Amino acid sequence: MSIPVASWHQSQSNMAPAYSSVDPRTTFSRPPPHISTSTPSRTATQTSTNTEAPPPRKVVWPPPVRDYVQRSFAPEAKIHGIEYSDLEKKLKQVITEAAEADRLHEVDWATLPLPQQMIQQERAMWNPQFTDQVEDPARTPPSFKKRKFDDPNDSQSPLGRKAKNNNFEDRITYASPSQANRMDKRSKKEKSKYHADKFPDHIAKRIERFGVVTPDYNNTSGANSNDNQVMRGPVAGTCRSLEKNYFRLTSAPKPEDVRPQEVLEQTLELLKRRWKAEGNYTYICDQFKSLRQDLTVQHIKNRFTVDVYELHARIALEKGDMGEYNQCQTQLRALYSLGLGGHPAEFLAYRILYLIHTCNRTGLNDVLAEITAEERKEPAVLHALATRSALALGNYYAFFQLYLNVPNMGAYLMDMFVGRERLAALANICKAYKTSVPLNFIVNQLGFDSSQEAYEFMVAIGVDKAGAFLEECALDPAKGMAVIKSARDAAFKKIDIKGQI
Repeated sequence: MSIPVASWHQSQSNMAPAYSSVDPRTTFSRPPPHISTSTPSRTATQTSTNTEAPPPRKVVWPPPVRDYVQRSFAPEAKIHGIEYSDLEKKLKQVITEAAEADRLHEVDWATLPLPQQMIQQERAMWNPQFTDQVEDPARTPPSFKKRKFDDPNDSQSPLGRKAKNNNFEDRITYASPSQANRMDKRSKKEKSKYHADKFPDHIAKRIERFGVVTPDYNNTSGANSNDNQVMRGPVAGTCRSLEKNYFRLTSAPKPEDVRPQEVLEQTLELLKRRWKAEGNYTYICDQFKSLRQDLTVQHIKNRFTVDVYELHARIALEKGDMGEYNQCQTQLRALYSLGLGGHPAEFLAYRILYLIHTCNRTGLNDVLAEITAEERKEPAVLHALATRSALALGNYYAFFQLYLNVPNMGAYLMDMFVGRERLAALANICKAYKTSVPLNFIVNQLGFDSSQEAYEFMVAIGVDKAGAFLEECALDPAKGMAVIKSARDAAFKKIDIKGQI
């Protein structure tokens, strides 16, 4: 007689054992690793794959590319009608194409049109073609005629449909046939005028200047004539004139209007003599801009090019022309990256001082990250970094001592913001001292040449009107605090960032 087995016992006997069999060890040696024959899970596979993936390679952007990006987002380069998203997309496309083609160091980023200029040229080139295809009044019915697509030949007036359809169409006021005829003629006249003005001569020349060829849709063969071929390579100048006025290019330059390098070298020596003898900055600046233009169209990048930009930058710095100075500074950074010689440490110090003047902390952080140990040993760079450190720590006494001993032409840059820093230091003195402050103490602390200069400086901001002077030999901090603080706040709001790097 068979004994029945419970159902729960049968199911338990069919289950897998709740343990793993292990072979007994017979030696003291390490057993071989257990190799699992099970298929790894999806999560484990993904983890292994992610672990073995090589880290992404960091891309180091050359200085000309960084300058190109900064110039693209500069406020003075903004073009009305071009959105920020379109600019960012175009900029990313240009840099990505150059990086994928390994041409980041070959592209002349200094002369390459900005993304917004490319977008403007593309729109100017394509919009008339799209307008002709989409908005031609001969093919498109006028907007004031409310016709239905299912009955184009219906001669019934729109007013006759008013009783049939009780919708938004009932609220439209339609033009009479005579009014519609006049509006149609006016629309055609304005459209023809729009197309005539869309491509004036100066815009066509500007398109040719940037190397954009307008497509000819009437030419079915696809061959371009010689007239549509623009000069893409460097120009070989043949002009022998030493002096030439600067004119902005609106078309491809002609060789007979461009001076070769041997003539430009003679021009540079002539400009040096004229500047020392006459000091006419208007003339000198115009001639230097013309000289730089001839170098650009001929793609000349050598030590002579560096000398031209350095000399023009120094003259512009001496005359306080920050626009021309910053154009030269930007080009010099690109030329220094090519290892063409010159004085990179001197102009690096100028750049640091200019960033201090414009309170550009982001730019200063970039400089501190890029500067090398060898550059930090240069006297001019060391002085500029010490100036930045003194202002960052609020040590105005050390700052004014550095102001009295500036190498090269850095004093011209420090003159632009030393008055602002004197106001900030005076405000700190008024907060720190409760009794009267002798004028001689202020002269010593703030780097004035004399007591008279310090007195005139404070009179200019209205300290005397506030009754803060004690017989012209001491300052009353309590009475002068409000005036000095107001002048300080106003000075820090008037920072000129024209042509900022």
